[in-house]
Amino acid sequence: MKKQYVLILCLSCFLALMLQYPGFAQLATAQSLNETGRQQFEQGQPELALESWQKAEQAYRDRKDQTGILGSQLNQAKALEALGFYRRAQQLLERLMSTQQPDSTLKANQFLTFGKNLRLIGDFAGSQQALKKSLEIAQKVQANSDIQAALLQLGNTAIAQQQFEPALNLLQQATTYEGDLQHAAQLQQVRVLQKLDRATEAATIIKTLQTQLTALPATQQTLYEKIELASIASETLNSAQLLAATIQDARQLKNKRVESYALGTLAHLYEQSKQWSEAAQLTEQALRLAKQLNIPEIAYQWQWQLGRILKAQGKVQPAEIAYADAIDSLKTLRRDIAAIDQSIQFSFREQIEPVYREFVDLLLVEQTPPENLRKARQAIESLQLAELNNFFREACLNASTQPIESIDSTAAVIYPIILPNRLEVIISLPNQPLKHFATMRSQSEIEDIIFKMRQSLRPTSFDQERLPLAQTLYSWLIQPTQADLEKAQIKTIAFVLDGSLRNIPMAALHNGQRYLIEDYRIAVTPSLQLFASPEPKNTQALIAGLSKPVQDEDPLPGVQQEVEQIRSMLPSKVLLNETFTTRSFKTTTEDSPFSIVHLATHGQFSSNPDDTFLLTWDGRINLEELRTILNNRELEQSTSIDLLILSACQTAQGDRRSAIGLAGVAVRSGASSTLASLWTVNDTSTTSFMIEFYKSFLSTEKPSKAEAVRQAQLKLLQRAEFRHPYYWASFVLVGRWI
Repeated sequence: MKKQYVLILCLSCFLALMLQYPGFAQLATAQSLNETGRQQFEQGQPELALESWQKAEQAYRDRKDQTGILGSQLNQAKALEALGFYRRAQQLLERLMSTQQPDSTLKANQFLTFGKNLRLIGDFAGSQQALKKSLEIAQKVQANSDIQAALLQLGNTAIAQQQFEPALNLLQQATTYEGDLQHAAQLQQVRVLQKLDRATEAATIIKTLQTQLTALPATQQTLYEKIELASIASETLNSAQLLAATIQDARQLKNKRVESYALGTLAHLYEQSKQWSEAAQLTEQALRLAKQLNIPEIAYQWQWQLGRILKAQGKVQPAEIAYADAIDSLKTLRRDIAAIDQSIQFSFREQIEPVYREFVDLLLVEQTPPENLRKARQAIESLQLAELNNFFREACLNASTQPIESIDSTAAVIYPIILPNRLEVIISLPNQPLKHFATMRSQSEIEDIIFKMRQSLRPTSFDQERLPLAQTLYSWLIQPTQADLEKAQIKTIAFVLDGSLRNIPMAALHNGQRYLIEDYRIAVTPSLQLFASPEPKNTQALIAGLSKPVQDEDPLPGVQQEVEQIRSMLPSKVLLNETFTTRSFKTTTEDSPFSIVHLATHGQFSSNPDDTFLLTWDGRINLEELRTILNNRELEQSTSIDLLILSACQTAQGDRRSAIGLAGVAVRSGASSTLASLWTVNDTSTTSFMIEFYKSFLSTEKPSKAEAVRQAQLKLLQRAEFRHPYYWASFVLVGRWI
């Protein structure tokens, strides 16, 4: 006993002595801060964990401990991910991986975290590459837990790409290794098996998971896994009982974040069984915790859930408040709202978009008060901006509204929105209160008519097929407000189009006698909030195009004539065929003050920004590269781009939301207006259209851009060989129409 006492005393003396040395004290401080951060992260406090890990990094820097610095930075990246700051996490991880390091578990974890982050911002190819590198390093250093983590995240990336069979194989491999992620891999297997309609196999894993998770001690990870199990297996186990136990465990751990998730998930079970009172009470409890923690990515989900529950109870006004709060919470998120949930690939269409649509559905009733119409219009515009932010994978649009009359006193703005049981249309006229009308049709019927209308615009269709569809859409979108348009002497209609309506040209709508373009100038805008562009100081053009075949694409012989004709009309710099390279386009754009950029080249618009591009002689320019080229001009007196013209592009086939890519190009390019085509048009008619457009646009009358487009379309309509809408209707003006 005395020997033991002496030993303890000696150790105490030794520690006291060592703490007098700065290096040892710094190491102890750094390690203590790292452990504090780990505990805070475990307790659902990533903000505090981030602060602790930042202090730990500084302590490691003081003692020049490179491994400690890198480890604490990796922890910070994980905290940033948990907080939803994916771009900041990505930048930190990129700096981490640029350092020279030997293969180690730390390096494997860096690639793992980076790959996971890339998936959450939608870069699936980059995610897969980084995760494979993590797996390779983990296998080299024989770290089984890191091998398991890499396989799990590779499986999650495959799930995000809807590659379910490969995902299942990766997840099954993950379960063969020892590590802390066994249950996480099994949970994802259940999700995939449910997607593949393999219920028996899923049920077997669910039963095993229930037994195993119930026996484990309560930690943040195991509690999240129980919530996940209760959520995906509510039909095969007593999820309410499991969640109730999880709530108690979360309270004992004082982890309010987990408690909020568990309460909200339990409330959703009651919502599904229509036990409204219990559902509302639990949702409010979950919401209070989310607000206390100041985590809008959780709060919005419970506000939305509360809105649904109140609406189901017939409590319309409280439901409106809950929905409005949910949208306000979404607006506060300064990041890619498509990647809110760090555990799975977030679905914008399933978990963001419905909030706006359900709110509009609630607001628009037969006798809608004017204030509700204003709120509904704001919700529609907010949805448009949210869709674009999601498309860009970052929250990059800061908007300010402008009244219509300040833009164009002869313009009307029409906002159609597709709801489950009807097509709602709000119309905004200058200096008049908003109005709305509805067409009672199911969403599937509306989408079917839109799809058939788009199909009918092929050059071989007959009037008997096409005109009834064009007249149906006219009766839904225009006819109920035709008298208002005439009374207000409207000259221009700007459409803020919703969903698949973006894929059809409004110019081709027909009233039984005339096309809409014959009566009105037409423009499309993602939102009135996106207008902010000074008048150009000059009218000079950069014209670039490809008339020769390139990259397996057909030649565009009409481009040669198109380029020559336009060059003869206004001062221009031309890049044609071999001279139109990605590099030459970049350097020419930087060196000259162009207000018009005209690109006559193959290109594609898609709902995926990676599949939205323009071809050059030696490659392609994607959306981000186009933004960089057109917005980073280094002229002392840079001329803003007033008009971007894309004369041979098209929306991606089979992609019903592809026209969002056109809007994305219009906004990302920084141009005041963009004129582009929804489909690749006959080469001869495109050249004729462009020549007529420039003749009108550059004429002494100086018409609006929308009027110049209209005149060009009317010229083609009057020619027998081009009267079919296929030849002229595809050209759409997006953005500022004046």
